Amino acid sequence: MDSSSTTPGGSGRRGATRQKLYEAAVTLIAEQGFSATTVDEIAERAGVAKGTVYYNFASKSVLFEELLRHGVGLLTASLREAAEKTAGEGGSRVDALDAMIRAGLVFIDRYPAFTQLYVAELWRTNRAWQSTLMVVRQQAVAVVEDVLREGVANGEFSEEIDVPLTAAALVGMVLVAALDRQSFQPGRSLDDVHAALSRLLQGRVSGRP
Repeated sequence: MDSSSTTPGGSGRRGATRQKLYEAAVTLIAEQGFSATTVDEIAERAGVAKGTVYYNFASKSVLFEELLRHGVGLLTASLREAAEKTAGEGGSRVDALDAMIRAGLVFIDRYPAFTQLYVAELWRTNRAWQSTLMVVRQQAVAVVEDVLREGVANGEFSEEIDVPLTAAALVGMVLVAALDRQSFQPGRSLDDVHAALSRLLQGRVSGRP
């Protein structure tokens, strides 16, 4: 998983190495599961020595925990950028939410393996990284919450909106719709899915007919 900015936890050559390890880990774990994936396999897929994995991460679990932080961090940044760009162009809060839906779909289309892992881990309760997962999940949802609260404050949205639940529902809607498209409706374009979700947003969140 690449990023246009500095990789969390490193820069330069070490940052590039971590990128390779993230890519290798997310692909292997998506293919065969966390338990079945070994550090040797991750190192081989990344094209590095096994010791390089342990130099960057104390264990396979730590690597996966950092992978979650890194991936959700990229998603959060893309959502925030979409909202800020819309605001800078004078768009409404509904426009900002719509842009965030688009950004989320684009992210999932670019990183399908990571998204599948992330969604799967949301439903597990026995992982060592559960607390980390909850923190990074809230970071992504909080970006949507901020836009909803701004909309309520300026009268664009109803004060009756449950902001935390609505934000979580919007994020979940994008995740499920995007993964459903990949698994069951591969013939549908990203634009088509975005248009359908946009209509839901316009009619339900904004209250427009």
